[in-house]
Amino acid sequence: MPERSADLVFTNGRIYTLDRKRPWASAVAVKGGRIVAVGEGADVAALTGAATRVVDLKGAMMMPGIVDVHAHLMMGGQAELFELRFPPTASFETLIARVGEAAAKAPEGSWIIGGQWGSDLLPKLNRLEALAALDRVSQGRPVMLRDDTYHNRWVNSQALALAGLSASSSDREKGSIGRDPTTGALTGMMIESAAGIVERTIAQSGHYTEEMDRAAMARSIATLNSYGVTAFLDAAAMQPILAALKGLDDRGELTAWSVSAMPAVEPSFMFGIAGDELIALREQYRGAHAKPDFVKIFLDGVPGARTAAFHEPYTKDPVLGCCFRGSTIVTVPELIRWVGKCEKLGLGVKIHCAGDAAVSQALDAIDVVRSFNGPTKLKHHIAHASYIAPDDIARFADLGVVADLSPFLWYPTSFLEGHKQTMGEARALRFWPNKDLLAAGALLAGGSDWPVMPNPDPWDGIEGLVTRRNPSGEFPGASLWPEQAIDVATALEIFTINSARAIGLADTVGSIEIGKSADLIVLDRNVLETPADDLADTKVLTTYFEGRVVYERA
Repeated sequence: MPERSADLVFTNGRIYTLDRKRPWASAVAVKGGRIVAVGEGADVAALTGAATRVVDLKGAMMMPGIVDVHAHLMMGGQAELFELRFPPTASFETLIARVGEAAAKAPEGSWIIGGQWGSDLLPKLNRLEALAALDRVSQGRPVMLRDDTYHNRWVNSQALALAGLSASSSDREKGSIGRDPTTGALTGMMIESAAGIVERTIAQSGHYTEEMDRAAMARSIATLNSYGVTAFLDAAAMQPILAALKGLDDRGELTAWSVSAMPAVEPSFMFGIAGDELIALREQYRGAHAKPDFVKIFLDGVPGARTAAFHEPYTKDPVLGCCFRGSTIVTVPELIRWVGKCEKLGLGVKIHCAGDAAVSQALDAIDVVRSFNGPTKLKHHIAHASYIAPDDIARFADLGVVADLSPFLWYPTSFLEGHKQTMGEARALRFWPNKDLLAAGALLAGGSDWPVMPNPDPWDGIEGLVTRRNPSGEFPGASLWPEQAIDVATALEIFTINSARAIGLADTVGSIEIGKSADLIVLDRNVLETPADDLADTKVLTTYFEGRVVYERA
């Protein structure tokens, strides 16, 4: 056969291309890791030679790989391999019991690290009797437990001592050390930047090793591939993460397209150089599949800890009073400078905004930059895009700002119960105005925020987008702002071609078109014909990255 023969041909499939010009096909041909034909059997027949591998899909659904616009790879792998895990819906009693089980097995003096306790437990954990219960079961081992937002920590007395914290310790800027509301004694609760005190203590103790980092990153990529993810954006990539991704790429082991967002300021939970110093090194970490093309800015905190910035005040609090609205970490002039600087460098900006006032401030800053710089092809993201003032919804489209929908919690959760405590039920329920954003013409992109989401399974998120009910069966009968539900086809676009556009890879991934990377997934069902309540049960049978199998379901 002539040299133009394909390496790989798929036939007899229900192939959903996510290309609106040709949404369905039955055959695809691949050569050199790229798609060279899309259509019916006749379209690939001339490309099928003696050496061509032919895969008969037998009617199975194939689609492009998932693009996750917001994940934390190193932390996700560490959580899976090395940490105590329990669901955010776990009760206080379950949490204490699980720590006790871990302490019984842990070597003396070793750290017990785990998560994720639900935001709705924060008031209960922030009491002296809760700390006493944690101390009783930890058998002298230092304990640090992360919450379901990954912004806050709860630690035991041994960990407080190792971190050098006592009753006389003062709060940190943009963070607080929990104290019992009755006695004023430390409770082990560490809010926002204060969480970094204990995280840094653990890092400096030698708990984490280079071997753990390598194992964690490899595990993360494998986990993403198993859910059909073939491209992602790491949303807070410090130098070790950039180095690990580049190392995997150089060794031919990076089985997904990697885009990274470098923190503008050292986060409270990660350590090392950041900002201009880190950005200056970005080309050292660029590879064939590794692209450090974004900068991350944390603009506020999270609603459950009253650290997100809102236009309207939180519910009355004995410490913060009746009129507290939260605050932003970066001023508008600082944000304008960062966005302007990044545009000169050709970098997109991902801005963490959990409260609606933070969203307004981010849009204001981008609006100012647009007035000076004019249009741009760069995509700036508002990460989370969950609580948005109605007047700001249209501004996403007007300014070309991406609504990064992460984590995919578009349904009732313990996360939401925590918001109800701090915001009141009516405001808390106006969470994720996804349909309104679509109607305004905004670009919506799908992200997991793994390990904030305990696993990065996009099918859980896709079902939630469509039903606004909890796919796990928890909170039965409850739905979250059901008027914001969208259809399956739109949800698939959000997790593929839209997300590819958001991270600057639309010419390479996100749809099945000639010339694009052969990043393809085979599913156990046709999700466009599946009852909405069953979408989360979808399983990926095979994941192909550049035409080679990188995951196959046993």
